[in-house]
Amino acid sequence: MPSEGGFLELKQLKYFLCVADAGSFSKAAVTLALTQPVLSRQVKFLEEELGEELFYRNGRGIVLSNAGQILANHAREMVNIADRITGEMAARRAKPSGKVVIAMPPSIGWVLTVPLVQRCRTLYPEISLHAVEGFSGHVLEWLSTGRVDIGVVYNAPRHPTLLTEPLLEEDLILLGPPDDPAGVGDDPITIEQLAEVPLIMPARPHGLRMQVDHAMTRIGVTLRIEHEMDAMTTTLGLVEAGVGYTILSYAATQPRIAAGRLRWWPIEAPHLTRQLVLATATQRPMTAATRLIIKLIRDQVADLCWTPAG
Repeated sequence: MPSEGGFLELKQLKYFLCVADAGSFSKAAVTLALTQPVLSRQVKFLEEELGEELFYRNGRGIVLSNAGQILANHAREMVNIADRITGEMAARRAKPSGKVVIAMPPSIGWVLTVPLVQRCRTLYPEISLHAVEGFSGHVLEWLSTGRVDIGVVYNAPRHPTLLTEPLLEEDLILLGPPDDPAGVGDDPITIEQLAEVPLIMPARPHGLRMQVDHAMTRIGVTLRIEHEMDAMTTTLGLVEAGVGYTILSYAATQPRIAAGRLRWWPIEAPHLTRQLVLATATQRPMTAATRLIIKLIRDQVADLCWTPAG
């Protein structure tokens, strides 16, 4: 049928050119794998759209009219441009390129960013990664303002401007100095014991602090928070130095635990967890490079060690 609003359809132009080159509707129909009536209707729609007769019949077939010759000249140029665009897009898919900005909290950034960049460099050398660290609230704000393409955050809220995808559920554990000055012992720590441990925690409204506080409020327990530190590296340094204990995930501290610089305890009743979420903004165009990096993030999260053995 004719196109709406006076626009020519690329498909009709290709059919028209095939007929012009073949000099016959029947030959063109064979080339295009169409029936002759279907092809004739498509050319008829084009003639109605333009208000011109495009072909004249003679004893040996059909030839272009004056209007048809004008259309053929422009149509070839239009089809060639469309083919070049299609080819360039295919080349981009075959060899994706561009810059992708990723943001995530420091507690996840240091275990995820390095292997992610290494994988990207090996698989997609034309893609440039820009990693930014910030608290989950900051990452969500950067997504909403278009500063970043992908966010990896904890416990993302539901919002119409965000597309979120759960990546994993992490256990929260108690971390302390190897010599355990508070005498936690060898068993998992109960909430009653946890209330007596001197803690170093981030200040409100840090997401981890809010989550732990809400869990304690629900069961009527007040934690003994002696110092507030919003820098994870500083917090872990103070814990190593014996100043206090903290609550974090295993993945964020696994190398220090393995090196004997920190000791860890499971937390019992309530069992504390947090959800790691991949987030993108609904109003930001999703490039091919961004889609590939999202897949790499999924794969990398699946490959990393997030929970203690045993």
